Amino acid sequence: MTISSDRKKVLVFRELPPDQLARLQARHDVTVANPRLPEQLPAFQAALATAEGLIGSSYKVDAALLAAAPQLKVISSVSVGVDNYALDALAARGIVLCHTPGVLTETTADTIFSLVMATSRRLVELAGLVREGRWTRNIGEELFGWDVHGKTLGILGFGRIGQAVARRAALGFGMPVLYHSRRPVDLARDAPELAGKAVHTPLDELLMRADIVAAVLPLSNETRGLMGGREFGLMKPGAIFINGGRGATVQEAALLHALNHGSLRAAGLDVFATEPLPMDSPLRTHPKVTALPHIGSATVETRYAMAVLATTNLLQALAGERPTAVFEMSAG
Repeated sequence: MTISSDRKKVLVFRELPPDQLARLQARHDVTVANPRLPEQLPAFQAALATAEGLIGSSYKVDAALLAAAPQLKVISSVSVGVDNYALDALAARGIVLCHTPGVLTETTADTIFSLVMATSRRLVELAGLVREGRWTRNIGEELFGWDVHGKTLGILGFGRIGQAVARRAALGFGMPVLYHSRRPVDLARDAPELAGKAVHTPLDELLMRADIVAAVLPLSNETRGLMGGREFGLMKPGAIFINGGRGATVQEAALLHALNHGSLRAAGLDVFATEPLPMDSPLRTHPKVTALPHIGSATVETRYAMAVLATTNLLQALAGERPTAVFEMSAG
């Protein structure tokens, strides 16, 4: 990296906390322009021409956008996932891509396990019963939920977040944990609290044995559409499916078929192939689906920590230092 320490042109394309914006303004010439807002799009497009650093999230940075930013040296994404970035084009230009892993692990695991609880105990459905004034007597068996403690949890993807979900399940709820990943994790070294409590398992076996399957997968060529009709068909009768990773890892038509015609009991989804979820999507109002608006890391504390790390990454890169969290292109 050969970036000098002089003031650079920085384009902020999603609002930052005021103190983090001030950190950037103290060192660099900053333009704040949110391209999602029509009135700010012209300023965003104009700033691309001279921008050497970008910081923001949840906006498609494709090859065409990069072509409009000939001076660009670094992008700092306020996210852990990098689905929105044209990785090949970034690599070809030698543009550094930073992200924010680690700081959102526990919060995202909280969200995923909340979906495990909500789907199993039918929390949203039954809360609606009270809110709508339909709770007029003790509920009958037709509205009973299902226990979580002691059930077998299968986790697809076993990085930081997958392991954090496993800790909640195994240590907090006495759940046997099966996990599927490209290679086994050395639990004795990396997660000793899970040694003997989480078992690396082939995908098909995991799907057949787990009472609840939670997907915590990044999006890649290998994971895109991984959960399809065959995979949902392998899941045991009455199983529950949770997705807290990336929406496009699931074939949504196959999921709907499994909910409507298969033996899948319920699904809890925080992510979707298209976001926001289209109004005409059957998943939006399906009685067996608990759907959330991609809130995995959406807490005040975590989003602030992500902004701090993203700002630090950008300042380090523009100063010619190695950022704290660089996304390695070979891992994409």
